Amino acid sequence: MKNRMFMTLIMSAALALSAFAQSSSGSGAAPAATGPGGSKPASNTDFWDGDEPGLGSLILHPFATKEYVRRHVQPIRDRVNELDEITAANTKMIRDVDARAQRGIQLASEKASLADEHAQDAANKAQTANQTAAALNTRIAADETVVGNIDQYKSGAQTEIRFRPGQTVLSKDAKDALDDMAGHLKNQRGYIIEVQGFSSGQGQAAIANSRKMADSVVRYLVLNYEIPAYRIYVLGMGNTSEAHGAKGTRVEVSLLKSDLAKSQ
Repeated sequence: MKNRMFMTLIMSAALALSAFAQSSSGSGAAPAATGPGGSKPASNTDFWDGDEPGLGSLILHPFATKEYVRRHVQPIRDRVNELDEITAANTKMIRDVDARAQRGIQLASEKASLADEHAQDAANKAQTANQTAAALNTRIAADETVVGNIDQYKSGAQTEIRFRPGQTVLSKDAKDALDDMAGHLKNQRGYIIEVQGFSSGQGQAAIANSRKMADSVVRYLVLNYEIPAYRIYVLGMGNTSEAHGAKGTRVEVSLLKSDLAKSQ
């Protein structure tokens, strides 16, 4: 019980001292006597304007002044403002970097789209070229077939014209045989006529005689049926065929046709 009363007295005294200090600081103080030379002595300042207060000062004078608070809060406020400026600068820099990145992505996308268009165009052109090449290959194959058949002649009608020894004039039977062979050749293509003359005898005399007989056959075909001379091949064979058992003075006429006429 005594302890409680003692503690109550101490707290009451502390509160009284605090109230007395506040009333003293708030009321006007008596002017102090001037010091030597007429100067005023240094006025008593609140401890909150000085160093950090101790425990006793906090008990006796617990309220801080505005100047004290401003002086201690201002560095913090300046630092916060500095951080705000740095944050704003970083935000602006990030936005600039993001805008440049977006622009770069947009340009890359546009270039990629343009490249895709060029690639598609190139693919279309390549496809068209392949189709053209395939068509050309087909036509070339057909042309090669035609060209290959130009000099591929097949044996057709064959006629043998007999002559008496030393004779080169065509007989009526010889003309009739030539008429039967050449009558249907007008306006036709893809054929040649091979005329080979054979004559008995020896050496150049036999060759010359066989050539004369062959020339008489060619003359008849050109004059009577207007067969071009470039379609007729004339050979004076002399007595060559005698080695094969075929003898006698004669002219062998062979009609050769190629597959070119069928393809036209």
